[in-house]
Amino acid sequence: MTMADDPLTRWRAGLATWAIPERILARAPASPWTTERAIFIQRAASQKATPRGSSYDRAREALPPGGSVLDVGAGAGTASLPLLDRAGSLVAVDQDEQLLRELTALAAGGHATVDTIVGSWPAVANRVGGADIVVCNHVLYNVPDLGPFIDALHEHARRRVVIEITARHPTARLNPLWKRFHDLDRPTRPTWEDAVAAIRTIRNDVRAMPHEIEADGNAGTWDEHVAFTCRRLCLPRERLHEVATALIEMGASPDEPSSWMGPNREVVTIWWDRA
Repeated sequence: MTMADDPLTRWRAGLATWAIPERILARAPASPWTTERAIFIQRAASQKATPRGSSYDRAREALPPGGSVLDVGAGAGTASLPLLDRAGSLVAVDQDEQLLRELTALAAGGHATVDTIVGSWPAVANRVGGADIVVCNHVLYNVPDLGPFIDALHEHARRRVVIEITARHPTARLNPLWKRFHDLDRPTRPTWEDAVAAIRTIRNDVRAMPHEIEADGNAGTWDEHVAFTCRRLCLPRERLHEVATALIEMGASPDEPSSWMGPNREVVTIWWDRA
């Protein structure tokens, strides 16, 4: 197998093509990578109140009563908070300290102990003990070097690792807008199939299940959605109206900001057992 045929190499090379050209970044009035914390918090609260999805099912079925959970790239806790009615403890790892504080607040009042660690994975893996279940939702598209990342997830799981990603790159839905505003053709890969192929070079017992989950409607207000899209496209606020018009032409509605993305989200659950 040549390096070009290696799934890990293809994954890394594919993610590199998603970099925004410097000529566009240099004109951006604000960072396009600003986190929309309110949306993450709303989604975590919604998932805690009404757990759903294959990733939740695969994690819960392997979690013993009173067991432990490690959530890598936890954000506000969308993957782990729904498990706390069964778990005895949770360790949440994320680079965003504010989101970890929100996770702790959302978990308050339960019987499980909650600890948080600020940092990136696997850089902080040596500060974390093992757990029965390791969950990691919507992180992989930010991980060019999958080998050490997956190895560290595996080594920290006593029973099962459960990963969830979108079927396509999470910003792929903006591709027509990049073409419209910057005449820039954006990539279409890597996808979940590429992720699974890469992980299977490390763990040959990996299983994957594509499925759809109902959109939770937590996209913020219309104005917030337009502003977020404008910032992601590296455009100044003076072009908000143009972005709003483009979103409407793509099927969005001011009454339902996320409507242009469809009624469901296509996601993929990837999991394997430590045994």
